[in-house]
Amino acid sequence: MAAINVQNLSKTYEYYKKQPGLMNSLKSLFKREKLYTEAVKAVNFSIEEGEMVGFLGPNGAGKTTTLKMLSGIIYPTGGEATVLGYTPWKRQAAFQKQFALVMGQKNQLWWDLPAMESFILNKEIYEVPDDQFKQTLDELTELLDIKDILDVQVRKLSLGQRMKCELVAALLHSPKVLFLDEPTIGLDVVSQNNIREFLKKYNKEKKITIILTSHYMEDVEALCKRVVIINHGQIMYDGGLQKLIDQYINHKLLEVTFTEKVKTEDLKQYGNIKERTIKRVVLEVPKIKVKQVAAEMLLKLPVDDILINEVDVDEVIRKIFSEKMEKS
Repeated sequence: MAAINVQNLSKTYEYYKKQPGLMNSLKSLFKREKLYTEAVKAVNFSIEEGEMVGFLGPNGAGKTTTLKMLSGIIYPTGGEATVLGYTPWKRQAAFQKQFALVMGQKNQLWWDLPAMESFILNKEIYEVPDDQFKQTLDELTELLDIKDILDVQVRKLSLGQRMKCELVAALLHSPKVLFLDEPTIGLDVVSQNNIREFLKKYNKEKKITIILTSHYMEDVEALCKRVVIINHGQIMYDGGLQKLIDQYINHKLLEVTFTEKVKTEDLKQYGNIKERTIKRVVLEVPKIKVKQVAAEMLLKLPVDDILINEVDVDEVIRKIFSEKMEKS
């Protein structure tokens, strides 16, 4: 059963054009040119219960606008959407108790108070029973390893600690749908990994439906089997992550280190050289030839070590966007 259904959802913003300068500012009081920006253009998709989907696109693509419409923060210009059977922008109390939105660049915690105070406030807002609140809080703080910082002022916490507390605040009422907008932005590598591991485990145990936007492709690779790619407000791809890679990338990377220096001319015959040092090379080799090329290099060159790597997902995404810009 689909937890989220989106049909021809659109959002157009109105704004006014104004020339610089005092005289133009005065003129704009009497006459202004109205302009329009289509942030989201008739998008369609559905997400099943318990599914975790990566929602990808460049800045200004329409990702956050779509999440805001699905969470009821803003009204659409056209189209329809249902989340758990509810129309989000009607903002029914029953719906608001079943979803949560976490934005990596916005805080929902009280800055000058300990996180625990915000948790208690959320408990009252969402009318969470005492026993359920205690059980859920203990479970979440244990999973995220933050029991020792609950009584510390939020402004004194590190960015990683604050994001963990943001997740706890969002999940205290046990929502069925979670919208995550750049949850790991600005975090160090260790904190990013901790957040990913938590989300993976929580999704598996609670069967919560998650839409994740992120510019860190490591997030998407670690968490999402399916991705929806949006650009200029339109859906460009909706399907499996591995299928996306297979569709756009027909090569692998062969990383080879040598025991002695090898001439560049001797390496060009094996593939396209991506990186080169005295005793190391990274070659771009067609997938169907990669094993053959690796075997030949082992036989003919002074190879010390050889690795066959997949192309990074972010390179796949860049290629999709660049192809789209060339066609438009």
